[in-house]
Amino acid sequence: MRLGIRLLFGFFLVTGLAAFFVLRVFLAEVKPSVREVMEDMLVDTANILAELASDDLAAGTMASGRFAAQVNSYALRPVDAQIWGLAKQSLDFRVYVTDVRGIVLFDSENIANGKDYSQWRDVARTLRGQYGARATREVQSDDRTSVMYVAAPVVRDGQVMGVLTVAKPMATIQAFIDRAERKILLNGLLLLALSLAIGVAVTLWVVWSIRKLRHYAQAVGQGARPAVPQVPGELGDLAVAMDTMRLKLEGHEYMEAYVLALTHELKSPLAAIRGAGELLQEDLQETDRREFAGLVLAQTGRLQAMVDNMLALSRLEQRHGGLQKESLLWRDFLKPFRPLPHVSQAFHAIEIIVNPALASVWAEPALLALALGSLLENARSFAPPGTRIVMEATDSAVSIRDFGPGVADYALPRLGERFFSTARPEYPGMATTKGSGLGLAIVKQIMVLHGGSMEVANAGPGLRVTLRF
Repeated sequence: MRLGIRLLFGFFLVTGLAAFFVLRVFLAEVKPSVREVMEDMLVDTANILAELASDDLAAGTMASGRFAAQVNSYALRPVDAQIWGLAKQSLDFRVYVTDVRGIVLFDSENIANGKDYSQWRDVARTLRGQYGARATREVQSDDRTSVMYVAAPVVRDGQVMGVLTVAKPMATIQAFIDRAERKILLNGLLLLALSLAIGVAVTLWVVWSIRKLRHYAQAVGQGARPAVPQVPGELGDLAVAMDTMRLKLEGHEYMEAYVLALTHELKSPLAAIRGAGELLQEDLQETDRREFAGLVLAQTGRLQAMVDNMLALSRLEQRHGGLQKESLLWRDFLKPFRPLPHVSQAFHAIEIIVNPALASVWAEPALLALALGSLLENARSFAPPGTRIVMEATDSAVSIRDFGPGVADYALPRLGERFFSTARPEYPGMATTKGSGLGLAIVKQIMVLHGGSMEVANAGPGLRVTLRF
């Protein structure tokens, strides 16, 4: 399972469980909270009405007195109130009064007059001097049919004469409870969706940052030198640490590879110089002496060229961007590469083709000239005398082709490696020396610095090297 999917799954699981339990707690608290508020309101109402009923209860006119008439008038009052968007069109209080024995003397709904309510919790506790309240369901299995009863003592001269109870059905406030639950649920789902969206965004950002590090590591593993990915926070510190580690490892491997390759390459010219030197210590004829002295000079020249190329390649490999690029018109830039009338270039005709005529390239002039010079020297080493060398430039590439024997297919992928070279053909009148392979390595590294590539292919006949920018 990919990292992004695992992060999203974990975030969804944690957020979903948290949202479930939070919403469950909120929804579970709505109904009890509303009931508590309603009970508080009923306590105030019961005590006010108990004071108002005290005169009629003391006079024995509870069922026919002024209090009973006013309560009955209350029940008949029309009402049409909009309470925060919900309509209230009925008055729902039920009021009943009992004497000290618990016998109902007055009931606003005329359903309990004369009944013994002394065993009901609201009446019994109030007569004992305690807080009396109860909630009774009309349908035992349906909590929506619950009715809340709150009682208050009717007192005259410090003596309890009876109990007044105010009742209100829970169904009358159920609409408010349902609306509150709907709002909590909808807002909770909205908050959950917002949290999930934030989680997705954070996960995508983390995955994007990690993928940048992965692409960087993969590019380094393939031998490229990508820029350090710009990632904020700890991941950015990790990227810098990875780059520092890469540089240290590259430096170690670089030195190890160079020492091994250089040791191998130096064996042949040093052996030739040593052999010629030993022979020069003997008594030789003048012609032999000149031949061996020339051999020493040729091999030291080869060593000097190898050292120069190694230093040039080393400087290139240690560069990390920062090129001084310019827009260069090919037709102007390639003019110095046309053949001049001296011996070293008289063996080959150099043909330059620029298409389109105003084709240009964005590159550092010195490095581009070094690359093209190395390719041209390589082409001269393989092209038969009297043949052409074709330089062809476009907006995105430049290629150099010779008409020599080409290169074996197995060797093509290795061209550009340090110290890998193929045998040069022998042509009459041309000196033949073994190459070091550093020339194409320099060209390849120059293209890496430019963000481009070097492609080598047999052109039949000859070899074509293409630099793509």
